[in-house]
Amino acid sequence: MAKLWITEYSTAGADASGMSMSIAKHPPTAVQTPITLGATSAQSAAFAAGTRFVRLRADATCHFVVAANPTATTDHTPLDANAAEYFEVPAGFKLAVIAG
Repeated sequence: MAKLWITEYSTAGADASGMSMSIAKHPPTAVQTPITLGATSAQSAAFAAGTRFVRLRADATCHFVVAANPTATTDHTPLDANAAEYFEVPAGFKLAVIAG
């Protein structure tokens, strides 16, 4: 069964001089239980208080939306299979996903 993995981050990485870099800084703020993709919308847990951005990776094409109480449809943002993407999100919000 296809899944979506959500990794939450609070800060970006930095080089040795402290300059911000466009990379995620490990360890992550939180790692959510993967969501099983299906024909109906499935919702994540709320993002942690310190979360500023997330890494999403699904092993099948899907569509997602972020909101306080979201319901995903195939009209929402598509995510290609096996492609990791990063998005800024509000702490405390949730993500909903549906198979594409």
